Amino acid sequence: MDLLRKIDKNAERWLLLTFYVMLVITMAVEVIRRELFAYSSIWGEEIVRYSFIYLAWIGAAAAVKERAHIRIDVLMHYLGPRPKALLYIFGDLVMFVVALVALYWSFETVLVSAKFGSVSHGLRISMVWFLMAVPAGFALMVWRLLQSFLRDFRSLRDGTPVFEGDKLFD
Repeated sequence: MDLLRKIDKNAERWLLLTFYVMLVITMAVEVIRRELFAYSSIWGEEIVRYSFIYLAWIGAAAAVKERAHIRIDVLMHYLGPRPKALLYIFGDLVMFVVALVALYWSFETVLVSAKFGSVSHGLRISMVWFLMAVPAGFALMVWRLLQSFLRDFRSLRDGTPVFEGDKLFD
């Protein structure tokens, strides 16, 4: 159970680190190859491109978890704990519906790619692995939103301050 808690707490962080390191190392190798040897590979560009796509979608899920998405907080300063919790629940509910619809349609794209067996140009790997970035990101968002609902309903029930994430500026 302790392992599951660690995964739940740090899943996005470790995935982001993995894809970021892969992106940086591959990009550095490709720059050196291009500048020193006047040669670059198509596979290196593909790894960087798809790593960036995974970074974006996993980062979006991490932002949902930490409530770090861009929002206007002016009204939040004047609200009590209960109305604030209700407003956060409403916002998460809207995002939840959008994430479910997007999850469905993005997974549909993956299924079409799998059906026709499309592969990437440089790596010659099934495009399913790269297209899965979008449904994986939305699935993580759905999971984090469910956790957010539980956390916010507890705050609403107990009348405690709702989780607002870490603030960059105050």
